[in-house]
Amino acid sequence: MKNTFTQSMAWLHTWAGLIFGWLLFAIFVTGTLAVFDKELNHWMQPEIPATPVSQAAAAQRAIAYLQAHEPQAGNWGVSLPTERSPGLRVSTGDRRHGGGVQLDPGTGEAIAVRDSVGGNFFFRFHFTLDLPRNWGIFVVGALALVMLAALVTGIVIHKKIFKEFFTFRPNKGQRSWLDFHNASAVLLLPFHLMITYTGLVIFMLIYIPAGVDALFAGDNRAYFQAQGNTRLEQPRGLSKQPAEMVDVAPLLAQAEARLGPIAGFNIRNPNTAGARIEIRPELGNRIALSKGQAMVFDGVSGQLLSDVSEWRAAPLTQRVMVGLHFAQFGGYPMRWLYFVCGVISCVMIASGLVLFCVKRGRKYAAAEVPGHRWYRLAEVCNVGFVAGLLLACVGLLWASRLLPVELAGREAWEVCAFFGLWLLALLHAGIRPPRRAWVEQLGSAALLCIGLVAFGGLEDALRLGVAACALVLGVLLGLVAWRVQHAQPAVRKVKAGRRVEAGA
Repeated sequence: MKNTFTQSMAWLHTWAGLIFGWLLFAIFVTGTLAVFDKELNHWMQPEIPATPVSQAAAAQRAIAYLQAHEPQAGNWGVSLPTERSPGLRVSTGDRRHGGGVQLDPGTGEAIAVRDSVGGNFFFRFHFTLDLPRNWGIFVVGALALVMLAALVTGIVIHKKIFKEFFTFRPNKGQRSWLDFHNASAVLLLPFHLMITYTGLVIFMLIYIPAGVDALFAGDNRAYFQAQGNTRLEQPRGLSKQPAEMVDVAPLLAQAEARLGPIAGFNIRNPNTAGARIEIRPELGNRIALSKGQAMVFDGVSGQLLSDVSEWRAAPLTQRVMVGLHFAQFGGYPMRWLYFVCGVISCVMIASGLVLFCVKRGRKYAAAEVPGHRWYRLAEVCNVGFVAGLLLACVGLLWASRLLPVELAGREAWEVCAFFGLWLLALLHAGIRPPRRAWVEQLGSAALLCIGLVAFGGLEDALRLGVAACALVLGVLLGLVAWRVQHAQPAVRKVKAGRRVEAGA
């Protein structure tokens, strides 16, 4: 007998959700943490002071340092203190490649800062799974399509969506897991659709390059120039003539009035007649992500040479969608909203994975039953990819503080600590009974979260926020571990009148 359309959708929802759900959970967890990536960067480098200082004063101290130590460099890069990143960093290379020297914003003196992957690791893992960039982007893109399929099939198979939003029956085993999965999915359905679709839009030129290939012969630079994103040509002859630099403070004030909060600036060909000052805005003053736009000034006269261009309709639509995904607008209220939605989304995916095993627990309880090994593998992966990943994430924060500051290749060791803990969690789940594995790993993650408070830094508002959030999450994980340990198997009546377990 042929399956109905709804039954086919239910089959696709179940198996696509299980097979790819473990990686989707990892993507959502790291994406949720990446909402506060800059705050995590600051926490993982405790040497950086959070000294309140104006951007103009910080810029003057940065230029004074560069004049004293790198007067002949062809490019100066300065990252100014902002609300989320109170540090001051200078470099002489392309700012996209990182590096540089960290300065004390209050004194302008160089300070020694430990190497750390910071919250950027979670951001990078979110869209690459720490694979080589191009491979990772395609893998995550494929998983995003699976997520969209799971959302659509979930809508199809749940015909009573409005009713299920208000339905939750605790202590009912399988029924409780299904109620929670349905309620959390329905509650955040618009968020899930938005965050998944906009994630695909970010890399649309990588996923679907046919348009650029057909109209611009594959030249992405020509494509962006056609959208109005032209870069001012650098003068060649003037770059060899010495000249005195203009005071950057008035230019910062002019750019801030036009662009909003400023993130930093670059000075090309400093101390020459061809100097150009590019001031870039901080992301977050509007929904449309304005990355790549900057105001360009003459570095000698201070004359405005290039203003930010207005986006055309098509690229503006794409930038709005990208901005919706990155949540760089609306300040901390919007950031916290995304974080809470991300946490609920993670619980929704995890509950779906657990539901698969709870629903089939009685059927595959005996080792001699066909399919028992695959069921056991699903149980192990559920513990290792859910509780184990949480353990690895908080373990990375511990590694950033416990590894010796002078350790060579320190960033790589932090990443090794993350994947090492994750692998140990999978092995632990394979040798322990499922319930004990859940309790032990969730309990360990809770203790590590709460223990982050012991590293201090509570006088710093940003670090205090990280510690407080870790404390709250640790308490919640502890409550979940306690609930799993003390949960009683639900029972249900069957036609013969006997009672059997309905799931753990």
